[in-house]
Amino acid sequence: MTWPLPVTLSGQYATLVPLSQEHAADLAEASSEGDLWKVWYTTVPKPSDIPAEIDRRLDLQASGSMLPFAVLTPDGKAVGMTTYMNIDATYKRVEIGSTWYRKAVQRTRVNTECKRMLLTHAFEDLQCIAVEFRTHFMNRQSRAAIERLGAKLDGVLRSHMRTTDGSLRDTAVYSILPHEWPTVRAGLDFKLAEER
Repeated sequence: MTWPLPVTLSGQYATLVPLSQEHAADLAEASSEGDLWKVWYTTVPKPSDIPAEIDRRLDLQASGSMLPFAVLTPDGKAVGMTTYMNIDATYKRVEIGSTWYRKAVQRTRVNTECKRMLLTHAFEDLQCIAVEFRTHFMNRQSRAAIERLGAKLDGVLRSHMRTTDGSLRDTAVYSILPHEWPTVRAGLDFKLAEER
């Protein structure tokens, strides 16, 4: 049996739905806003590459290593993507990653609520023993956001992988464990009440 199964997670500010080609036009528009795909320390597909990126993620889903979502705002518009990835069904571990949002919704309640929904599902429904987050060591914005969630730095994988431009990436690895989840959840709820 595939684990985890596709699911829709609904909140007040965002809904996470199984990713499909239906989201391609919205996501191409989202990628083009602020030329997100040009940021060297992250991987956001070019607008023209969105359909291929959706296919890539769906192929990984078919192989059991990823569960991709489109991030929808209350008007039903897709404004980004996120995933459970590096899925370990035997030990019930997932990484939340390959996440990006259009410029207009960055640093809003959308990301906080998406993380809250993904973590709730991982710990309370899927009974995960750990949830990981990984990011480029030089991606200060992403690292700060992960740390604000309450994740702890496990370490840095040096020369971990090559980026799209061929340079070597040092990867910062963070995690949240089940006994930490109640405190992390309370922190996320506080942030959701305070953020715009």
